[in-house]
Amino acid sequence: MDLLQLQALVAAVDGGTFEAAARVLHVTPSAISQRIRALENAVGGVLLQRSKPIAPTAAGKTYLRLARQIAALTAEADSEAERGIDGTWPNVSLAVNGDSLATWAMPALASLANEITFDIHREDQDHSAQLLRDGTVMAAITTEARPVQGCTSAPLGVMTYRPMATPLFVARWFSSGVDVRSLAHAPVVVFDEKDDIQHRFLRGISRGILAPPQHFVPVSADFAEAVRLGFGWAMLPDQQSGKLVENGELVELDAGEPVMVSLHWQQWALRMSALDRVADAMATAAARTLSRR
Repeated sequence: MDLLQLQALVAAVDGGTFEAAARVLHVTPSAISQRIRALENAVGGVLLQRSKPIAPTAAGKTYLRLARQIAALTAEADSEAERGIDGTWPNVSLAVNGDSLATWAMPALASLANEITFDIHREDQDHSAQLLRDGTVMAAITTEARPVQGCTSAPLGVMTYRPMATPLFVARWFSSGVDVRSLAHAPVVVFDEKDDIQHRFLRGISRGILAPPQHFVPVSADFAEAVRLGFGWAMLPDQQSGKLVENGELVELDAGEPVMVSLHWQQWALRMSALDRVADAMATAAARTLSRR
């Protein structure tokens, strides 16, 4: 395929307009339009929605992923060839859920941070596979075991989440026990709109829908801090709550069962040394940190 056309496709999607793509590639907007049109003629379908911002069609996402993969392979080849000349580093883009970032994933990546650059996207583990599908990232930590098209999948382990709160919070809101009635009124801390783990726990107890007051705290470290400060109760992974429980700052609510979240590592099915090294580092760290079901 024509590499200039594929570059134009990536630049148009990333920039949102043909004008932005033209500035990145140092050509005119007309040249970007011509390259996209020629690519669409070659593949026999519309690849971009001419909206603001520009968005890929279903077929466009397939070719966008291909374009990013070719760019990554080209960059790795350039890096290997030029490493001794100008110190060029390979780049790996990946999607990681906030709890993994806050506990075990960052130390794993740190071991490679002096030779590989990272473009890290924080994304909920139930939604991160979509970033693989559209080619935004090369790899992702996800709850999906089935490989995304064009990717490989390997199990990492299980993160165990337990309902946690401060002793004072428990005394105030659950003085008569943790049951459907008290859980319907006690405030809960939620990461963001995609975070379903607290409500999954509630459904397991109530067999219905409860709507307690919610605090949204979309940063993993601040999320745990909000629970420690008594904003509400929340599901915290063992890796994050362990020391707080040992110090007596948090206690586990006496209700329901822990929520087990199985994590998988998915990556492009390409032979790229930088990507494979990242995968090895993540697998090693997960084996030390996560449990096995």
